[in-house]
Amino acid sequence: QVQLVESGGGLVQAGGSLRLSCAASGRTFSTYVMGWFRQAPGKEREFVAAIHWSGSRTYYADSVKSRFTISRDNAKNTVYLQMNSLKPDDTAVYYCAAGTRSCLGYGCYARSNEYDYWGQGTQVTVSS
Repeated sequence: QVQLVESGGGLVQAGGSLRLSCAASGRTFSTYVMGWFRQAPGKEREFVAAIHWSGSRTYYADSVKSRFTISRDNAKNTVYLQMNSLKPDDTAVYYCAAGTRSCLGYGCYARSNEYDYWGQGTQVTVSS
């Protein structure tokens, strides 16, 4: 069983920055595909970013590309999401997810059903 705990959410003004963290349990964290998804009120959960187990490949939704950066520290069992130039449209609950199967390509990383474990979510609110 893998447990994921997100932190770092909060209220920020448009144009500001936040860094989300996701701490994972489990000795095989370094083999997991890790992703961030978000869900705004009244909307479906959507893909934000994902990272290969080695950190060598990253994938981003078009809406966050060049503003958000995903990274991981396998020694700390933690994945991060640095969010810059935040917009009110970024307001959502952000979820960390871990996938234990190999994944190839953007289409795989962006599918929520490729992930086996989910955190409880952290709220990000961007005011205008």
